[in-house]
Amino acid sequence: MKLEGIYTPAITPLTSEGEIDIQAFEEVLEHLIEAGVHGIIVAGSTGEYYAHTPEERVMLAEKAKGIIGSRIPLIVGTGAMRTADAIEYAKAAKAIGADAILVTSPPYALPNEQENAAHALAIDKAAGLPIILYNYPARMGVSMGREYFQQVTEGSSNIIGIKESSGQTSQLHLLQREFPSIQLSCGWDDQALEFFAWGARSWVCAGSNFLPREHIALYQACVVEKDFDKGRRIMSAMMPLMDFLEESGKFVQSIKYGCELIGLHPGGVRAPLQAMEDDKKKMLQGIITTLKKEVASITGATA
Repeated sequence: MKLEGIYTPAITPLTSEGEIDIQAFEEVLEHLIEAGVHGIIVAGSTGEYYAHTPEERVMLAEKAKGIIGSRIPLIVGTGAMRTADAIEYAKAAKAIGADAILVTSPPYALPNEQENAAHALAIDKAAGLPIILYNYPARMGVSMGREYFQQVTEGSSNIIGIKESSGQTSQLHLLQREFPSIQLSCGWDDQALEFFAWGARSWVCAGSNFLPREHIALYQACVVEKDFDKGRRIMSAMMPLMDFLEESGKFVQSIKYGCELIGLHPGGVRAPLQAMEDDKKKMLQGIITTLKKEVASITGATA
């Protein structure tokens, strides 16, 4: 499996009662496919997997596969505190015909590199699917490092890629120089240009839920056209959004509000998260309007 293009960690729409809205979920997925994204992830951080029951997670994966079919790849997240639970999510992903699974470090436990590698390999043994690692130390408490990568690549041929979300450019250097068999995917939005410069050919980006064409434009410029001058201009136009998402303290809420602005029906968020403030909504709306105009002027598209 080649990681090429824009992979969207899809939001999970909710009804006014806080239940999962399947009709709105289908609208989100169809919108993404029509916009041209290259793959969809369910049970990712942006999808609020941590706020879902095990039954809801499996149901969402099943529904996603039924909606997407074979049109684009479906990647299912297996994140869990217990290895046993992650294994069950991986088995469910295999049963529904997912194309790959996303494997994180288990949060809170703080495993060392050997323990963390054993966690990933146990999941691999249970599912036998292509694996995209997800390194997000800010959420998980530990980072995947050299010893980890050595053990998982020696232990399995299913480790095909990584969503690298540490924010550390040294990770790009380590992975590309010492572990070239692991395909790089940008997981830290304001470093997308650097990832592409270091050979990444994909980007897992939450903002593509509501700005898919603008995110695709950066991929197209850097990876397909290899025009990094154009890429820098697009990235510069996108930086205010990247900064807002990181600094607002309302990441998922911002993504969902962006979806609302384009006519989708995302609903709210589940506790412990709370609604986005009106002043932040107004600020985000202005950022999005400017971004779309600037990217359109660079690419020659219609805003």
